[in-house]
Amino acid sequence: MPYDPDRHGPKRIVGPGFHAQVYEIVSEVPRGSVTTYGDVARVLGSVGVARHVGFALAALRGERDDVPWFRVVDGRGRVHTSPEEIGGTEQRDRLRSEGIEVDEKGRVARFVDVRHVFED
Repeated sequence: MPYDPDRHGPKRIVGPGFHAQVYEIVSEVPRGSVTTYGDVARVLGSVGVARHVGFALAALRGERDDVPWFRVVDGRGRVHTSPEEIGGTEQRDRLRSEGIEVDEKGRVARFVDVRHVFED
């Protein structure tokens, strides 16, 4: 899905280089693990930018395959994707292909166990 400013917000929400920083951090999440928008924001230095992390990842999808955007879920361990992906099927399928169980409501099973927490 290409970047759409009406859906994904402006490309430069927080400042120059923000998207690149998000992509670098998300690239550190190992296969078979997930992290949260808030966890990525915390690494960036402000939990208040969690929503902007989501905007950055939404702008990325379909443009770069080297950033595992699908490994980022909300703080409750649920997938969040665009409306045209009914039920978040792409994210769910990608997570399942890595051995992460995701139910039909988009909840990651054993979220606490598969959650990647970045060291300070």
